[in-house]
Amino acid sequence: QVFLVEKAGRRSLFMAGLMGMLISAVAMTVGLVLLSQFAWMSYVSMVAIFLFVIFFEVGPGPIPWFIVAELFSQGPRPAAIAVAGFCNWACNFIVGMCFQYIADLCGPYVFAIFAALLLVFFLFAYFKVPETKGKSFEEIAAVFRRKKLPAKTMTELEDLRRSEQA
Repeated sequence: QVFLVEKAGRRSLFMAGLMGMLISAVAMTVGLVLLSQFAWMSYVSMVAIFLFVIFFEVGPGPIPWFIVAELFSQGPRPAAIAVAGFCNWACNFIVGMCFQYIADLCGPYVFAIFAALLLVFFLFAYFKVPETKGKSFEEIAAVFRRKKLPAKTMTELEDLRRSEQA
């Protein structure tokens, strides 16, 4: 997995995973809606579930942990990872606790909600998430500031050394 992340890049794997999950959620919805008309749609639903999990494991499962670790400098990184972990597990808990009620309300269209959310996540990633592969913290921060880096950038280590000398 690490070799794939280093070769393909974080952002592209994340977005490919989101798009694969989106297509799988749509296929699950179609499979569930047409199940009463075509018995073989159960196989479509099963394949869609397996593909959903595969795409999750390639992109949205591990990649956010890479990105969060690379978006923050050494000081705030532990707090950022703690907040990301809390959000991750809180959302998992909410989905786990509410899924049965939502499935009862929506019937075979329950995965359409996930498809809509995945589309929103994909668009967010497309417009807001930078590629962090091979970039320093300063370069990533500059992307968020939408400014070009000066010719010579001061690293955190150089900054610490200068503050110790002063």
